[in-house]
Amino acid sequence: MKGGGIENPVFEPPSPDLHCQRRVSPAGAEAGIPAATAEEGPCGWGRCTPKALQLCNNPEGYLAAYSLLAVFQGIVVNGLINISISTIEKRYELNSSLTGLISASYDISFCILSLFVSFFGERGHKPRWLAFSALMLGLGSLTFSLPHFSSGKYHYGAKLEDTCQIPGSSSTNFTCSASTKSSLPSYLYVFILGQLLLGVGGTPLYTLGTAFIDDSVPKHKSSLYIGIGYAMSLLGPAIGYVLGGQLLNIYIDIQIPERQDTTYTKMDPDDPRWLGAWWIAFLACFFAIWLLIIPFSCFPKHLPGTAKIQAEKISETHNDGSEVLVETKNIGNSFKDFPVALLILLKNPVLMSLIIASSSEALVATGFATFLPKFIENQFGKTSSFSATLGGLVLIPAAALGQIVSGILVSKCEMDCKSIIKFIIGTCSVALLLNTVFLFAKCGNEPFAGVSETYNGTGMLYNLTAPCNANCRCSRSMYYPVCGRDEVQYFSPCFAGCTSHLFDNMKKMYHNCSCIEKAKRENVSEDFLYEAVPGKCPTQCKLLPLFLTFFFFAVVFTFMAVTPTTVAILRCVPDKQRSFALGVQSVFLRLLGTIPGPILFGVAIDNSCTLWDINECKTKGACWVYDNERMAYLLMGISAACKIITIIFVVMAVCLYKPPPASAVLSQKDSEMVSAIHT
Repeated sequence: MKGGGIENPVFEPPSPDLHCQRRVSPAGAEAGIPAATAEEGPCGWGRCTPKALQLCNNPEGYLAAYSLLAVFQGIVVNGLINISISTIEKRYELNSSLTGLISASYDISFCILSLFVSFFGERGHKPRWLAFSALMLGLGSLTFSLPHFSSGKYHYGAKLEDTCQIPGSSSTNFTCSASTKSSLPSYLYVFILGQLLLGVGGTPLYTLGTAFIDDSVPKHKSSLYIGIGYAMSLLGPAIGYVLGGQLLNIYIDIQIPERQDTTYTKMDPDDPRWLGAWWIAFLACFFAIWLLIIPFSCFPKHLPGTAKIQAEKISETHNDGSEVLVETKNIGNSFKDFPVALLILLKNPVLMSLIIASSSEALVATGFATFLPKFIENQFGKTSSFSATLGGLVLIPAAALGQIVSGILVSKCEMDCKSIIKFIIGTCSVALLLNTVFLFAKCGNEPFAGVSETYNGTGMLYNLTAPCNANCRCSRSMYYPVCGRDEVQYFSPCFAGCTSHLFDNMKKMYHNCSCIEKAKRENVSEDFLYEAVPGKCPTQCKLLPLFLTFFFFAVVFTFMAVTPTTVAILRCVPDKQRSFALGVQSVFLRLLGTIPGPILFGVAIDNSCTLWDINECKTKGACWVYDNERMAYLLMGISAACKIITIIFVVMAVCLYKPPPASAVLSQKDSEMVSAIHT
């Protein structure tokens, strides 16, 4: 290029002989300039192209911006919202079905828009689409935080007693009464709007954004770059959980109001009335995401060198005549082509087999992402916070490692489309074998009074009330487990018949418990002065390390199929339909995977419940106690069935795949040689 600027052979006008190359626009054909070359340019805004920005005008610079946006999208959508949902339930008086609707709104928005965005964005300015993505993600994050500023201060009520209240003493009455009509549930629609905006913003990111990476790098490097981008997106949920968890230790209105009424007591994070400052992180992400609009708005339509990279690529499109049809009919330039373009993809058997396989894997992945902490908590007797931490430490590093390793292997081995699909079969088969960990790394239930055994021979199974606590007026809606010195777990201090408590070294201990068997020895050491302590009884099961080790590698091999599947999808469809193919995959991924996944796992876990929360109004709520073995077998069955479905459809993809005819490949190689000579 003459006249200053960056020298790059791609900017030199090629000779008219290059008209035989693919991707030549009608306007550029007359001048002999490939379309991608004509649309390559410097990084900047119009005539403002600072030299410093040109250092980022390459695939690495774009990958850095893409990864940052993916990280923040993961922080908000898969991290902050998940960890804040229980706080939002309590603050705005929403039940779980309504908060489930909030969670599903993102996927609903994604499904509706994915096809249209990927279809029209294929020939558009992809980096500017990602600038729009950042705009909508930031706006959605801001909208999600707005209810806090318009709903007023949080007013907490009196703390309920958790001990046995003997007749005649003052205590809180547990009666069924209809609460006064509140306006707080109306904020449900604001949260849904926020999720819809987040869905609009997330749509271009994983369709057009991924396709732009594939456009801009050589074929053998594509899997590595996409794998890095996908792995970085997994950091988002990890950061979201840690950040959101820390902020929930701050009071929702920052400063805890002082109460003069003696019925109110000052709260701390262990108080069941405590609500954390869930909204702060959403505001912070709003500002951070909007800053990313700047880098995406300065990228050119095509990065320098894209035309040369595209010319050197050899088509691996499934040979069903679709590529010729797309090229000759110029399908995709107008809205009227949308049905035909969609039909071409739906009739591609290799593409649809890969999409159904990836949807089956997504069902398992989202199911475990949602319920693995609950499984660890109930199976191995850990606290909910510790279980959530363990779940995050297993799932996120394992998923990131799997995507990076598979990206490196596919890149270094320079696998073609058929080899990539065979590689997917191998990883899924290993993951299926490792999935058998549920069969031997499971634990039985610890003794639970009124559930798995009676109260020292009195009372009945599956009935928490016994003669020893019949006069305590206990509430089943207050689940506060305690462990008696008889190593039996009780639903609450009240159901254990405990009438008093004291603090010893800041640790709460319960005394005078009528349901707990008294020590038979006369000389009882100080360690046995208490009769019950808060929390579940320590489990005797020591299989947690074994389970986590096997499950870690099962997740690694499961996610080793994600990046190769994306690359195979990009290879087996016509070049002009790559973004659209990812859009079609996104729709099926949600309709068959991420939406039904948590629902199916939730139904299976509920099916293993042995003790439900039933309040004074006889309304069934959450489950308190599960049958551990039944839960393990049900989750194992769902996971194994999905893995088998995945393997079947990937095998079908290998069998059905037909590479392009040798003549077409030869023609492209000749074109590359001509391009190299003229360059």
